[in-house]
Amino acid sequence: MTSFSDLVVVTGGSQGIGRALVLRWLAAGYAVATCARQPAALAELAAEAARLHPAAPLHTLPADLSEHAGCQQFAGFVLGLGLPLAAVVHNAGAYEPGRFQDEPADGSQLRAMLAANLLSAYDLTRALLSTLLGQGRGHVFTICSTASIMAYPNGGSYSVAKHALLGFTKTLREEVKNQGLRVTAVLPGATLTRSWAGAGLPPERFISPDDVAAAVLGAFQLSASAVVEELLIRPQLGDI
Repeated sequence: MTSFSDLVVVTGGSQGIGRALVLRWLAAGYAVATCARQPAALAELAAEAARLHPAAPLHTLPADLSEHAGCQQFAGFVLGLGLPLAAVVHNAGAYEPGRFQDEPADGSQLRAMLAANLLSAYDLTRALLSTLLGQGRGHVFTICSTASIMAYPNGGSYSVAKHALLGFTKTLREEVKNQGLRVTAVLPGATLTRSWAGAGLPPERFISPDDVAAAVLGAFQLSASAVVEELLIRPQLGDI
């Protein structure tokens, strides 16, 4: 365990998988920086973190990473903390189901899904990459989805964006694997978050967000000579 001397960056940390990631990394002895669009949700997360891990430093900033300016603002906040970057976990995203044929004709839904799920990871990576490369170490995770590898009828622009995020992750790994950085795509299936609210299925039919967070930390804890390139997690009973 570290003594909070290294920083882990988790985007979209106020709920679901992001929240589980923040709390898991704090418990493991890392300082954490996170962001979300809603200040109230971040305040609630900070209160829970202080209760569970009172000695662990959690740094929060309200920011919308679907906007380039929000990514730049958050990157400046992270770098201003002056701590070595142990890992960057791109979890921020948005989900909007539907068919292409029912989406707005102006393409606004595809652009929104790309901005939230792909460009947020691209812009923040670009902003932090020189620091990571200068360190010669660090681990970048992208929270993709089984939708990144499997098309389904109601996936629409969301599925396109998640496919693109996996492509970005693979390309990034090829670029930086000889420079000391590890890159992992995380592909969870149906996870018990608000995206599935009202589905009418029992909790045990889903993956727990904490299981996803535990798997991410496990991949991080491998030696520097090994990397989990793709981490595919599904509910025990299969896809929903």
